[in-house]
Amino acid sequence: MSDKTILCFGDSNTHGTIAMVDWNDRRRFPKAQRWPSVMAGILGDGYDVIPEGQSGRNAAYDDPIEGKHRNGERTLLALLESHRPIDLLVIMLGTNDLKARFGAPPIDIALAIERLAKLAIGSDTGPNDRAPKVLLVAPVPIEEVGYLGELFAGGAEKSRALPGYLEKIAERQGAGFLDLAPVAQVDPVDGVHLTAEAQAAIGRAIAAKALSMLGGG
Repeated sequence: MSDKTILCFGDSNTHGTIAMVDWNDRRRFPKAQRWPSVMAGILGDGYDVIPEGQSGRNAAYDDPIEGKHRNGERTLLALLESHRPIDLLVIMLGTNDLKARFGAPPIDIALAIERLAKLAIGSDTGPNDRAPKVLLVAPVPIEEVGYLGELFAGGAEKSRALPGYLEKIAERQGAGFLDLAPVAQVDPVDGVHLTAEAQAAIGRAIAAKALSMLGGG
């Protein structure tokens, strides 16, 4: 039997970005500490975990400041086709959609993520030219602190409301759902990125959910 392929589609917290102290801070956790790697270690042989994390990626917007390439809808289908066949697509987005420049309410962010789920569900990029399974992950709620506080002004409250909407979206699309609010917290240095401990906790939580969805646990 061939390996089961899991594609992890996310933003800087999937990329492994360390909490930033200023605009020039580009540090990244070592590969072994990033949550997709933690997840892969738990799943072990028989699973191919592919990390596709891009700093600044959002679910729906051609970012007028950071560029059109940050729009996840522009890249998802290409990645699905590149890595096919995919047994499970993990979507962990929504944090960058909280930026003040977008002014998006939580329901709009959830609906944008639903568009991504529908792209996957309507594709033939899973096994036997069928659709992959989809897991929607509600990101860790943010805090408006540090130098990113102004950029995400008003986002903390929205981030706490997002899981409720995402859970309904997942149910509507027949997708899996996982809320990370009980699992981990953001690093208080910048209120958006994660500590190494949080990366590990998320890797464990998503691994457990993936196993349940793929019949391995």
